[in-house]
Amino acid sequence: MKLLLASGSPRRLELLARMGVTPTSVIPADIDETPAPNETPRELAIRLCLAKGRAARNADSFADHDLALTADTVVGVGRRNLGKPEDAAQARKFLELLSGRAHKVWTGVALTLKDGQQIHRIVSTRLQFKRLSRQEVNAYITSNDWQGKAGGYGIQGMAEMFVRSLSGSYSNVMGLPLHETYGLLVGVGYPVLADD
Repeated sequence: MKLLLASGSPRRLELLARMGVTPTSVIPADIDETPAPNETPRELAIRLCLAKGRAARNADSFADHDLALTADTVVGVGRRNLGKPEDAAQARKFLELLSGRAHKVWTGVALTLKDGQQIHRIVSTRLQFKRLSRQEVNAYITSNDWQGKAGGYGIQGMAEMFVRSLSGSYSNVMGLPLHETYGLLVGVGYPVLADD
C-alpha cells in the first residue's frame, strides 16, 4: 500500500520512522488553519486533520497512493487555541500564558482512503509548565525553537526542561500519537510490521 504523508513536519516523519513506516511521498496539505469562532482546541484539531485529508485526496499527487495520513496539533489553554506563533512577540505571549499553569495538547490524526472514507482519532495530553522566569523566556525566544510549533514550544527540544508533569502520550505532544496512528494503519491493512 502506498502512503502519502500530507505534512511538512519533520517530527511526524521521525515518529513514523520509529514504527518502521516510510511514506511513499511527503507532500504537505495546504489549507487555511484559522480557527472558527468559538471553536475549541479539540474541535479545531479534528476539523483540520480531516480537512487536510480531503485536500490531500483531491490533489493530483494523490493519484498513485492508497491512503493519506494527516494530523494537526493544537495547544489549548481552556477553550483558547494557541497555534503556531507568527513572530517572537507572540511566542513570548504564549510562553507567558503557559508559565506555571496546566494546558492540553490535542492532536487529530486521520487516514483518508482512495474512496474518500476518513477514519480519525483525537488524542489529548495534559502538561504542567513550571513558572518561567524572564531569563528562561528570553533564552527560549532567542533559541528560535518556538518557530513553526503549536503553542510556541517543542517538547523534544529545550522546552522539555520546563515541563513539570505530563499525563498522556509524549509522542502526541511531538505531533503524532504513535499508539493511535499504529492502530489506524493496522486497521486499514497497512503493513506496519510486515516482514521483508
